[in-house]
Amino acid sequence: MSQPDLNSTAGYLTVLRNRQFLALWIAQILSQLVDKIVLILLIAIAVSSDYKDYPVPVNTRESLIMIAMTLPAVFLGSIAGIFVDWHPKREVMILCNFLRGACIFVIPFLPHSLMVLLLITFIISTLTNFFAPAEQSAIPLIVPKSDLLPANALFTITMVGSLIVGFAIGSPLLTWTMHLVPSAREYSRELLLGSVYVLSGLILFILPKDEIIEPKKEGVGIWSDLKDGFKYVKHHHLIGGAMIQLTLLYAVLGTMQKLSLNLAEVVTNNRDDFGFFIASVGVGLAIGAFILGQFGDRFAHRPLPFVGFIGMAIGLLMFAFVSNLWVGLAVGGFIGIHGAMIAIPMQTAIQEHTPENMRGKVFGLLNNGENIAASLPLALIAIALDISTSTFGGREKGFLGFQIVLVAFSVTVLTLGTWAWNRTKKALQKVL
Repeated sequence: MSQPDLNSTAGYLTVLRNRQFLALWIAQILSQLVDKIVLILLIAIAVSSDYKDYPVPVNTRESLIMIAMTLPAVFLGSIAGIFVDWHPKREVMILCNFLRGACIFVIPFLPHSLMVLLLITFIISTLTNFFAPAEQSAIPLIVPKSDLLPANALFTITMVGSLIVGFAIGSPLLTWTMHLVPSAREYSRELLLGSVYVLSGLILFILPKDEIIEPKKEGVGIWSDLKDGFKYVKHHHLIGGAMIQLTLLYAVLGTMQKLSLNLAEVVTNNRDDFGFFIASVGVGLAIGAFILGQFGDRFAHRPLPFVGFIGMAIGLLMFAFVSNLWVGLAVGGFIGIHGAMIAIPMQTAIQEHTPENMRGKVFGLLNNGENIAASLPLALIAIALDISTSTFGGREKGFLGFQIVLVAFSVTVLTLGTWAWNRTKKALQKVL
């Protein structure tokens, strides 16, 4: 087995000339944009006048929708990956998009019950979590190994771009849709979003039908396959190391949500401005992904993930001393660029070195780990901030407590990132 080509000479034009990849990428753009806008829609419905007499407070309704959207990722990620290995990726993605579209279409006709809305939210999220590992596993089926880096870079840019654009245009788009056809305002938003899901599913018919699925062995079930997935990751240190690095990356990005609230309070005196800092990290990720995808050959034989962890640790340390908005946005972009140095090479290594019949299991486990990593540290960092800021008390001393947490977090990221990279580097040396 050869060392993974983490820095392919192929550029974006090469992969975009691949008709099947282009179809998969367009479907990703559409479905991921709709994913973000659907969350805005579901929250808007939950707090609408139709639910004004419901005994649950508005803030609680919003939180319940978010929880219902998150739970499937935590509990079903690995199982979804196993299911994907048992079935053709093309059919799984098409079916998930059609069913998500159907779920959106029926919302206007459902009873105005919060429990029903939470159930439909859970179902949509569940289908999304089956779609994700199928989509990731499909890339190596239609893209040569030499083109995997720019292909993953495009998908990373799209993922980050949909996060920024989806939440930015979601509310105005839904409002505009309701006013566009006043006679159909009661279901115009659902009609638009459901139709985009269906369109995304139709585009995926371009993907090849000739995927070879190994027959499921007699007596093999979800739990035995789940054990196989854990065993495979445990004994293949290259895959395990790459997954650990990606999980650490998502832990940092998840924690940034909470840290940005405190940083906004320090820099602009308004915690509502935290979105600026999150968006700056997203822009940095997109820039880093673009550079790696287009000019990856310039960075051949460089330990990109290790450099990425060093850069993120430095950026977090710089955040501890930021007092200017533009400087803070620049630091956020710096962190995002270095995050791309971890995300794209490690995603590429997993795709390149995971056998086709194991990709769904591995990406299911990876999605599981990333979702847990993006949420669990939020609680830990919140506790650390509460203890640190209360210990030092007062606004100025409270800021000192915030600085102490950031410095400690920076050191932790550097330490864990160095350990994870060393583990992966040793595995790379063994496959040379």
